[in-house]
Amino acid sequence: MIIDINYWMKVFKKILIFVLSILGLFIAFKFVIFYIPFLIAFIISLIIEPIIRYLMRKFKLTRRTSSVIVFIISLSIIIGLLSWGIISLVTESYNLLNNLNNYISLISGKFQNLFNKIDLERWNLPNEFIGAIQNQSLEIVSSITEWARGVLTNLLEFITSIPTMIIYTVITILALFFICTDKIYMIDLLEHHLPKKWVKKLTKFIKEISNSLGLYLKAQIILIFISFCICLSGLLIFKIVGLNIEFPLLIALVIGFVDALPIFGSSAAMVPWAVITAINGDLTLAVSILILLGIMSFTRQMLEPKIVSGKLGVHPIFTLIAMYTGFKIIGVLGMLLGPIVLIILKNIFGTMLDKGLVKSIFERE
Repeated sequence: MIIDINYWMKVFKKILIFVLSILGLFIAFKFVIFYIPFLIAFIISLIIEPIIRYLMRKFKLTRRTSSVIVFIISLSIIIGLLSWGIISLVTESYNLLNNLNNYISLISGKFQNLFNKIDLERWNLPNEFIGAIQNQSLEIVSSITEWARGVLTNLLEFITSIPTMIIYTVITILALFFICTDKIYMIDLLEHHLPKKWVKKLTKFIKEISNSLGLYLKAQIILIFISFCICLSGLLIFKIVGLNIEFPLLIALVIGFVDALPIFGSSAAMVPWAVITAINGDLTLAVSILILLGIMSFTRQMLEPKIVSGKLGVHPIFTLIAMYTGFKIIGVLGMLLGPIVLIILKNIFGTMLDKGLVKSIFERE
């Protein structure tokens, strides 16, 4: 039997490129998390870039002048929102942490009342089985509570670490300023230090990624921010008119995070909340939550076709797998990064996937 060395070398090369690409993406995202202030600055620069270009065209200003004007306005807004957000988050998290034991007792009582209403004994089930169900339910409540307490404690520690927050904020602000004012210079510098072939391939790759991922992410950030603002405004109004909303900012952040997850959307958090509220007897709040959800959904449906240039382009089951994989590797943040990695991989290996991944690797040319 004659072994075709050339064929197996090509197969090995394709497998090696595939493995190294995944490994490279994993390392890249580790770097992204490490350099998070620069990522935040880059995302903000993408959002304000159209405004800079508009000022340049409308008033015939230089890029640096337009960037400085937009930067000062953006900085004022960011500092104002950060100051309000940090103060509100610390206050709400501290209050929720202090009242957590009361909420535990309330939830445990609700579970107990629910079991009493169901009356499992009339089903002629063994007492051991009924006791196991009740104990398991209490353990679930306890686990959720411990998780919530840990999250809130970590959140408070993160927010109250003022020196670290100041350093991150200053670095982000400086990075944003340099990216906005010296964007052309940085691109020229990159082209000067890299070989021409690399620059061409890198430029082509970045353009493809920007088309398939960059515009989509930018649009989603805008949509999620709009949904968050509507949700927070609605919850603050509910609180002002006397409805039972104690932690509007924390709730809006949770709903915003769920809304950012592909497949789920804000309804995944707000519908169960409305149902639980209705079961507890507060029909006014339940209806108000559903009305707020309707406003958010209607706004998103109206804006999405105009803002979003494309969808994920992958089946929901693969998106769900990517979210789960990201969660297992790096935690909650991985649920957001997993689908992004999936889109990048789809873009890099688009030709292979269209032909069939295994087939493209092992099929003879």
